Amino acid sequence: MNSKLFRVLMVLMWAVCMPMAALAEGGKESGQGVIRMGGGFALTGDGSVLDQPAANGAQLAAKEITAAGGVLGRPVELIVRDSQYQMDVTRQIARQLIEEDQVIGLVGFSDSNSVLAFGPIVQKAGIPFITAGATSPRLPEQIGDMLFLACFGDNVQAAAGAEFAAQQFGKTAYLLWDKSTKFTTLLARYFKARFTELGGVIVLEEMYDDPATDFSAHIAKVKALPKPPDFYYVSAMPYNIGAVVQQFRAAGLTGPIVGGDGYDDPTWVAAAGSAANNVYFSTHTLNDGTAGAEAYRRFFAAYQQEYGHAPENAFAGLGYDAVYLLVDAIRRAGSTEAQAIRKALEETRGFPGVTGSITYGPGVHVPQKGVTIIALKEGRYTLGAEVVPEKVPAP
Repeated sequence: MNSKLFRVLMVLMWAVCMPMAALAEGGKESGQGVIRMGGGFALTGDGSVLDQPAANGAQLAAKEITAAGGVLGRPVELIVRDSQYQMDVTRQIARQLIEEDQVIGLVGFSDSNSVLAFGPIVQKAGIPFITAGATSPRLPEQIGDMLFLACFGDNVQAAAGAEFAAQQFGKTAYLLWDKSTKFTTLLARYFKARFTELGGVIVLEEMYDDPATDFSAHIAKVKALPKPPDFYYVSAMPYNIGAVVQQFRAAGLTGPIVGGDGYDDPTWVAAAGSAANNVYFSTHTLNDGTAGAEAYRRFFAAYQQEYGHAPENAFAGLGYDAVYLLVDAIRRAGSTEAQAIRKALEETRGFPGVTGSITYGPGVHVPQKGVTIIALKEGRYTLGAEVVPEKVPAP
């Protein structure tokens, strides 16, 4: 399907989703100037493997929306600034987007540390903010009522991973987690809570700092266990997991390795080669132009046409969804006023994103989406399972 037809289908989707009351008031601000939205992303630095695709997806959405006539009769401009995955720069670009660029809404980031640096400034300014891929379910409570997640929470993906692994591999696990980031810390905590609730046993639990590149000490402790665990749950960022997998496999630890969406980076998979086998991770959708969900396949084709290559990972779709969510709220609110947009976001029901249906509610700013489990087989992404957890740990 070509990208022009895809844009037409997205416009029709909005029309179907909009209540008649919103249509009736949709002309409140029609015909005025450009609607400026902001995007905060780590386009460079360690976070770029997730944020660059998310930024590309967001920019594609803004381009499509403007090409299809904009919103409220106005073109849309997405101003993207690079946080460099440095928290002082992250705070700086938040102020620039608000004070210099004068944006009316914001999207961005695929990690919780960045949102915790960026979000309080945005909240103080009273501007709605949709994070594309920061998965801590605590973020709305920590930041405030202007923050929404386009993705599921870490408690959801950790529960899905625990239930899948317990059923598929067994009830003993080795747990290794990066203690340096909110994402990896919370993911490990939620996994442990759900896995032990299922009757699972953590035979050994260890931590590391994310600059780590040598995991030989951890491997030695695993090999000293009386018997191997049924699987290894490793809560890691994308820039660490490749080294973990390669070193585990080189040491003869061939059992299943399970983790979260920090694994969703094809660069470490390609570097690991045949070592990237019997690895499973939870993420937001299968990033496949032929085997994924229909909506994602259409997005996949449009992204490929726009950038000359396939989406790097599922975070590209999350960035795309975040912009469409924000614009859908503006359309239904009939306004670019911040509180009107926030109210419209809270009234979102069944928004058909390319990464899954999204519903919010008063005080519920984290969507309860299903989880995709990817199975790596000789370095190739395949669908392991689609999981809606039976029970989710409290945030």
